[in-house]
Amino acid sequence: MITRPLDLAAHLRPAPRSQDWLFFVNAGLIVLFFSLFGARFVLAPGIGLDVPTMPGAMAGAVRTTHRISVLGADLIYVDEGAMNARQLVRWFEREAKKTKDPSLLMLIAPGVPTTVSVDIAQAARTSGFVRVQWGAQEPASRSAGGR
Repeated sequence: MITRPLDLAAHLRPAPRSQDWLFFVNAGLIVLFFSLFGARFVLAPGIGLDVPTMPGAMAGAVRTTHRISVLGADLIYVDEGAMNARQLVRWFEREAKKTKDPSLLMLIAPGVPTTVSVDIAQAARTSGFVRVQWGAQEPASRSAGGR
């Protein structure tokens, strides 16, 4: 052992004789404080919280019937696959006839010009979509390397 060459073990204090009772006192104090001060987040992390709600928050919420992802001026994804702007107008007309009160959710990628998304929303409205909702996608995080 490393303490033998310097004889450090001889200079240490001897271990206390018997302090087992101190463990039970500590455990009892911990239980007492948890029960007195209510540590419900420590002892029961699965308890639900009463979060306040806004009364009119869900008033305008509508489930959409169709969803598209706009990644560029001529790169739009629907359930069937990728389309350009002309194909999308025909898709709008076809889907508006199939569904009663069609509504559209447009997910716009970062970097798509606003004029493109306005043109798509206007084409959807003229094709017969009752509601058009816009959703923005968060930009992808940059990698840690580089400048």
